[in-house]
Amino acid sequence: MGSHRRLAPSGFDRGAGAAVGFLSVAAAAVGAVPATATPYDDTRASVDRLYEQAEKATEAYNAADERADELRDEAGIARDRIARRQHRVNTLRESLGSLAGAQYREGGIDPSLALLFSDDPDDYLDHASRLDRLTAHQAGELKQLRHALRELAQDREEAAGKLRELDRSRKAVAAHKKTVERKLATARRLLNSLPESERDAYGRASRSGRGDLPGLDGATAASGRGSAAVAAARSALGKPYVWGANGPTGFDCSGLMQWSYAQAGVSLPRTSQAQRYAGRQVPLSEARPGDLVVYRGDASHVGMYMGNGQVIHAPYPGAPVRYDPVGMMPVSSVTRV
Repeated sequence: MGSHRRLAPSGFDRGAGAAVGFLSVAAAAVGAVPATATPYDDTRASVDRLYEQAEKATEAYNAADERADELRDEAGIARDRIARRQHRVNTLRESLGSLAGAQYREGGIDPSLALLFSDDPDDYLDHASRLDRLTAHQAGELKQLRHALRELAQDREEAAGKLRELDRSRKAVAAHKKTVERKLATARRLLNSLPESERDAYGRASRSGRGDLPGLDGATAASGRGSAAVAAARSALGKPYVWGANGPTGFDCSGLMQWSYAQAGVSLPRTSQAQRYAGRQVPLSEARPGDLVVYRGDASHVGMYMGNGQVIHAPYPGAPVRYDPVGMMPVSSVTRV
């Protein structure tokens, strides 16, 4: 997933009809390019940027989708709590209503008890002079009702806030999804318009690594769970890249890490940005199999170190889960889970 990870600007949504036209297209999208750039170089740079921007949007999509799931759970919990509060309120009202009925049969309802049938028992308690005909137990029950009603109102307000946030999160998910789809569609159009030999050259170039990463060898994993995650990642080799997916039939980059560690009994956050802080950071020169290798300053890509200077990762659409050199792009951090 190497150099193809540097992607094109958000306004770059136009396909090119022929290789000779790519230079002017990219210039309009990302600014002027050197006069020595070839149409292939320009196209490759544009596809790189598009894939990078799509991956950033994918991680934003993952974060928004994860938050939407959390909010749905929280809203469900709030609804259950509201139901319990309402049951408590109903029980208290029934108890106090029985007292009112008994007083009516004995010759009339205490005016204070009539307030029980209002939704605002504070009115009752604010007029303390009316409480003199209630027993201490009855007054205590009324105070409990007032407290229960206040809690019910607070829970309803909290639930309404969760639902409003959930609606905003759903809209964010939809917006990120459109961004991802637009970027990927443009990248595919650009690649498909290249001759087959140049598409093959792009694939080879995307897997090139750097030769400046000394000290990496085939050491064993730092922990038993790291070994289990390595085995899981290896079992995913060849599975397709599917943006927004976390297995078992397809993966995006952070989804592969989350799924692999889940097979080892470890729960990782959903996004590469959060996975960056899911453990202890170590120098790249000390990387062990199972460590998470996070790329770019914004941590928008992640792979798993496998030893011998290699990572397994989900590169980009059309490229299945595979091995690549750990130095395929700038490493920002290494995390030991």
